[in-house]
Amino acid sequence: MADTPADDRTLRGDATPLPDSHHVDIAQAEAQFNELQRVLSIRSQQADSERTQSANEKDVEKGEPHEEFDLRSYLTSTTAAADRAGLAHKHVGVTWEDLRVEGVGGIGHKIYVTTFGQDALGFWLSPYRFARRLVEAVVPAVRPKPPLMTILQPQSGLLKPGEMCLVLGCPGSGCTTFLKAIANQRQDYAAIHGDVRYAGIDAHDMAKHYKGEVVYNEEDDRHIATLTVAQTLDFALSLKTPGPKGRLPGMSRQEFHDSVRNTLLKMLNISHTANTYVGDEFVRGVSGGERKRVSIAEMMATRAHVLCFDNSTRGLDASTALDFIKAMRVMTDILGQTTFATLYQAGEGIYELFDKVLVLDKGRQVYFGPPSEARAYFESLGFKSLPRQSTPDYLTGCTDPNERQFAPGRSEDDVPCTPEALEEAFQRSRFARDMRDQLAKYKEQMAIDKADQEAFRTAVLAEKQKGVSKKTPYTLGFTGQVKALVIRQFRMRLQDRFQLITSFSLATILALVIGAAYYNLQLTSQGAFTRGSVIFAALLTCCLDTFGEMPVQMLGRPILKKQTNYALYRPAAVAMANTLADIPFSAVRIFIYNLIIYFMSNLSRSAGGFFTYHIFIYFAFLSMQGFFRTFGIMCTNFDSAFRLATFFIPNMIQYAGYMIPVFQMKRWLFWIYYINPVAYAFVGTLENEFMRIGFTCDGNSIVPRNPPGVNKYPDGLGPNQICTLFGAMPGQQIVSGRNYVSLGFGLNVTDIWRRNFLVVIGFLILFQITQILLIEYFPHFDGGSSVTIYAPEDNETKKRNARLRERREQRRGRGKTVSEKASIAEEKDGAITKFYGKPFTWENINYHVPVPGGTRRLLHDVYGYVKPGTMTALMGASGAGKTTCLDVLAQRKNIGVVSGTLLLDGKPLNLDFARNTAYAEQMDVHEGTATVREAMRFSAYLRQPTSVSKEEKDQYVEDMIEVLELQDLADALVFSLSVEARKRLTIGVELASRPSLLFLDEPTSGLDGQSAWNLVRFLRKLADNGQAILCTIHQPSALLIQTFDRLLLLERGGETVYFGDIGPDCQILRDYFAQHGAHCPPNVNPAEFMLDAIGAGLTPRIGDRDWKDHWLESKQYKEVLAEIERIKQGTASEGDDKPKEVTLYATPFLHQLRYVVQRNNVKLWRSPDYVFSRLFVHAFISLWISLSFLQLGNGVRDLQYRVFGIFWATILPAIVMGQLEPMWILSRRIFIREASSRIYSPYVFAIGQLIGEMPYSLLCAVVYWLLMVFPMGFGQGTAGVGGEFFQLLIIIFMELFGVSLGQFIGAMSPSMQIAPLFNPFIILVLSTFCGVTLPYPSMAKYWRWLYELSPYTRTLGAMLSTELHGLTIRCKADEFIQFNPPSGQTCMQWANEFVQGFGGYLDNGNDTSACRYCQYSVGDQFYEPLNIRYENRWRDAWVLFAFSVFNLLATIVASRFLRYAKR
Repeated sequence: MADTPADDRTLRGDATPLPDSHHVDIAQAEAQFNELQRVLSIRSQQADSERTQSANEKDVEKGEPHEEFDLRSYLTSTTAAADRAGLAHKHVGVTWEDLRVEGVGGIGHKIYVTTFGQDALGFWLSPYRFARRLVEAVVPAVRPKPPLMTILQPQSGLLKPGEMCLVLGCPGSGCTTFLKAIANQRQDYAAIHGDVRYAGIDAHDMAKHYKGEVVYNEEDDRHIATLTVAQTLDFALSLKTPGPKGRLPGMSRQEFHDSVRNTLLKMLNISHTANTYVGDEFVRGVSGGERKRVSIAEMMATRAHVLCFDNSTRGLDASTALDFIKAMRVMTDILGQTTFATLYQAGEGIYELFDKVLVLDKGRQVYFGPPSEARAYFESLGFKSLPRQSTPDYLTGCTDPNERQFAPGRSEDDVPCTPEALEEAFQRSRFARDMRDQLAKYKEQMAIDKADQEAFRTAVLAEKQKGVSKKTPYTLGFTGQVKALVIRQFRMRLQDRFQLITSFSLATILALVIGAAYYNLQLTSQGAFTRGSVIFAALLTCCLDTFGEMPVQMLGRPILKKQTNYALYRPAAVAMANTLADIPFSAVRIFIYNLIIYFMSNLSRSAGGFFTYHIFIYFAFLSMQGFFRTFGIMCTNFDSAFRLATFFIPNMIQYAGYMIPVFQMKRWLFWIYYINPVAYAFVGTLENEFMRIGFTCDGNSIVPRNPPGVNKYPDGLGPNQICTLFGAMPGQQIVSGRNYVSLGFGLNVTDIWRRNFLVVIGFLILFQITQILLIEYFPHFDGGSSVTIYAPEDNETKKRNARLRERREQRRGRGKTVSEKASIAEEKDGAITKFYGKPFTWENINYHVPVPGGTRRLLHDVYGYVKPGTMTALMGASGAGKTTCLDVLAQRKNIGVVSGTLLLDGKPLNLDFARNTAYAEQMDVHEGTATVREAMRFSAYLRQPTSVSKEEKDQYVEDMIEVLELQDLADALVFSLSVEARKRLTIGVELASRPSLLFLDEPTSGLDGQSAWNLVRFLRKLADNGQAILCTIHQPSALLIQTFDRLLLLERGGETVYFGDIGPDCQILRDYFAQHGAHCPPNVNPAEFMLDAIGAGLTPRIGDRDWKDHWLESKQYKEVLAEIERIKQGTASEGDDKPKEVTLYATPFLHQLRYVVQRNNVKLWRSPDYVFSRLFVHAFISLWISLSFLQLGNGVRDLQYRVFGIFWATILPAIVMGQLEPMWILSRRIFIREASSRIYSPYVFAIGQLIGEMPYSLLCAVVYWLLMVFPMGFGQGTAGVGGEFFQLLIIIFMELFGVSLGQFIGAMSPSMQIAPLFNPFIILVLSTFCGVTLPYPSMAKYWRWLYELSPYTRTLGAMLSTELHGLTIRCKADEFIQFNPPSGQTCMQWANEFVQGFGGYLDNGNDTSACRYCQYSVGDQFYEPLNIRYENRWRDAWVLFAFSVFNLLATIVASRFLRYAKR
């Protein structure tokens, strides 16, 4: 075997390791296990325990680490304790034979993005598609088979209990697929073939009975943000703590629970985070590295015995990554587990901890065997090893066509290079023969000797709690699962203070608004209609508040998927627990809400009345909560749920019995009323109120009555007058509430309990059952297998892609024998251009941030510089302030206090510093619907000056695509890219600006070793061509660290340990450390060594002095200060006196607006769910309301229906706002990243967002108008056809108002969770005080300023006056008000003064009895008493438009000053 030094071996010492809050303390963990062992042993056998205890105490006091991971004595004692207690072990060996995995998509098969146009067309074709699917379901033979691609080619192997297997391969080689296949997670793939067995048990039985014993830890950390670390583990343990037969005798469940939790916390050294929130991007919590350890601890808490870890060291520095794997090694050894792991950039120290290594190349098995022999095997095939290259990097490099090199005298001709050739070579090797022999023997042993299998089955059975079925994979029964989930959900809600405070505050505010609007209603005829209004408004506001349950159900899916795969609980238990855990909070909230409204509005003041009202409202709330949760569970995404919900919501409102009494509903639609839970609740509350009260008939309800200046009629209700209220008796002044609802609404108050309440309870139970069935049997889980989605090529991109492919083939054809210089020369036509960088210096940099009780210093007296043509690495342990330092230097900090001197080219930083420098951030934030090429072009168009032509910018982007090796992904949409491709895009987007100084934050984080090397080599090329580069870097191999020119090394507290040259083979760096007693052995990676030497890892610091003191006293420190002075003097002497115009942005305003609007247009066109959902909702609401009011006539009731039909237009802003706010906030997140680089101004962002929405808003308005005006039969008044088009203008203005208001709320809100909380309040206030549900004459005078302020007032004023002006009204037979004139008088003689004063007409003026009076003769008589004038309609229209203009201006201001981006 060739001399292949281990690049990641760390320094070992005999002294006690220092405790380190950022790393896993193995010694302490072993001591903790031994401590636990003492407890276990005491319980199993007292005499033995005393000897064990004394031995272990000696170890703890001694404090010396054991021989590396030699836990044999400990394992022996653990096994002995379990054996003495008679507990069976769970040793599960894994075998896989001819394992092959297929996914959807063939060779050359691409999935293209769906656009708005396709979605709209697909909607019309949906009946055909539905019919076709029905036929395919009945006749499977006609079902088309999707094209399949083989992700994993047939392969075999085995891993015995207590062994660890490292899975290596370049991105796309199938590592994650292999882990998921082994972990029995098969739902993401089209088919999995072959035989996978666990201790001889096949995959089907394992999934059915032992699902939780084989688990997969995904790359992303998904947790409930508002639970603490301890609560997260407590939850997992509460569901996985074994029953009495699975624990040692005498050990209670709580003792077992506590001991395992404390062991896990200490083992992974996160005890200090036990009471800290786990957190996420919205909730502050533990750090990223700690969150990763929480994921591992949660997985360990399941006590599974086959573990699959997918890149569990992503984003961690080398020493922390090594500590993780050591922890996994300890766990595997102690518990006899079987562990598989894929790791990116694994060092030699990590590599040596594994028992087996599996190397994959394009899904083919090219090596499986001992790690120690893998390098020699590939060298024997003819591959050459690079000096100091770690074995994992070397092995993956051999499968990478761009990186592999051949031994002297060897070439592609005689070395297996293709995946097929490498697989064939492996199959012929002794390693494959050994593997096949071992596999055959192990399978034979498993078939004959079933001891392990039986022990495993016995152990799993023993762990089950009492009453749990033997066949179920769960440890706890269903009721126990529900109990644990209720406790978790209750804690989660209780600790989510923001949600708790806002929900209670919002409910109280809404109640106060409704109560104040209908304050102190009197028992007069005027209060009859408004009592119905307040009950309806209170019920509807409460029920529609549950609409927010839909997105909540979807957001929780990834966690649900993970935990049900861990077999912690049945999905159905979540549906039950959500309802039960929510009741304590919602019951109190709705009680307060009802109390305020009920007594403020003066509803019947009795205990029975209030509590009946409260029960109906609350149970309606629970029913609707179940209704929306059902949709949230049933639908794949929010937009489809939103569409479905709009199918029901308008009908629930329209057919509740308030707008249209049930006996007046269309005969072919009235059935909706009977399947509407809101209707039964409304009828119940209405009956409850009116059965207890009676009304005094007075004022405007008496016909005929005295107009102003007339005193002809009695002031009260005389014998020749009638009360217009439903249920009124001639001559009787008191109207019974029972009669009122009986005649007016067709209701029988005796139905309140026997029908209405029972039906509401029935709906509540029904929706609970639907939730349970849907979540259990039809689950929708997000985040399946990742599929790359492409935008279709046009003529230009087709030519450019062909050119990229052609150049790649040419380069491959030349072979890999070219030197580095030649490879640079090869791209001289633009890929690597000459940069003209400027020197950048920083002196005496200090950074303080505010913390509770004062400030904290994160950086202390940092000095350094970056010169053009050089690369400087910024390194340090976790928590040393690497990213903080980079943020400060790049001027990205907006909180805290920075002091010190920053000079670019010897001059203080100007306005244009941010746009002339590039910062590739760790978080890859991009516009998800753009393609790779579009994202880079957008950056180039706006960050390069306008003096550079568009053609030059386009060519430069093509060169960047080529250099970053993104040719195959040039037309791929960003949101579908892998982590590694997105990271390369981030760098490409920054390079597109041709910066003079390039900052990069952990550019290699999340990349495999090969990709990291490619990236750093590319940066080296940039530096060699004049670029100045400063970047933080994690996990550098010896090869990577040598690529840099200088190193800035920090230790905790932001203290400088070293700044200076690295030198060839890191000689200068090694010499510096050697001067102070830290000698780096020749076969050790210097990057790892220096971190260990300063005490960053587990090992103690070398020497008795702090390394920062060494630095401050060194000659190198003085040389740095002198060099900074030389740079400053040199730049001062070179400076020209010509003043240069400094601008904040590279391009003018209109140029920015053009490209921002263009990107927004493309985004919306490629977001059909968002845009088509809005169009669908507009069309559906308008159509369904029109069907209810089809072809209205000229009657009084038709007049009322015209008003209701127009009133529905006020719901449009609510639809738009609910959808638009999350989209706007996501766009702002991208803007914040782009604004920090001064790509475009906040004014451009705000205006561009509005312009992008306009075409779709216009389309929605036209569709709504068409389906409203013509089916309802509008335009019969004197305004005519022109009036109909005026209605269209108002609808367009309403759309504009909705969009601008939604964007304003989005701009004011810090997150997507907060923005929707404003909507109910705003919509309720605007619609309550616009004069429909609360008419202007009956509105309290102190609320009339809100009437004038509401834009809906202008909408309804303009639309109603246009529609009703000059509209002739003719009462139908049942709409006349009948009364008898005094004896001897005709109807006209008796009522003429009344008709002249109040309008309307007498149908039979010459009759002497049964006078028929119609209260309106023309539409104007309806709206004029409501403070509406036809001549004001244009004024109202432009006032409405002015509201939108105000919203836009406010949005622009908010975009400028409110970013909510603290860093």
